[in-house]
Amino acid sequence: MQWILSLVLVAQVVSALAMIGLVLVQHGKGADMGASFGSGASGSLFGATGSANFLSRSTAVCAGIFFVCTLVLASLSNQNLGRAAAAAAGGSVLDRPQVPASAAAVPAPAASIAAPAASGAAAIPTK
Repeated sequence: MQWILSLVLVAQVVSALAMIGLVLVQHGKGADMGASFGSGASGSLFGATGSANFLSRSTAVCAGIFFVCTLVLASLSNQNLGRAAAAAAGGSVLDRPQVPASAAAVPAPAASIAAPAASGAAAIPTK
């Protein structure tokens, strides 16, 4: 089961990096206006209109792979971590009682402070 998580995670990272690269390679909608005035940017590897279609479709495919990998990772980790946490803690987080913050932050009294109070002398706490 662990190798499936690793495989999906690798696919997600590769698709994310490919999507970033494809978005950076694409030119914006305003870039075609400069080509009409003779900037020479219209001559590309895939042709004048072929690059936009190829790059936009490739970006859409990478985005789809990224979203599917994200959903699979969320589903698998929720199943695995939910079962492990429920087994270790004896139930869900919602089933356990809430511990007040004041009870959790109060330290236990030290033995040196409790000893003079037992003998009858006034106990003065020191910091």
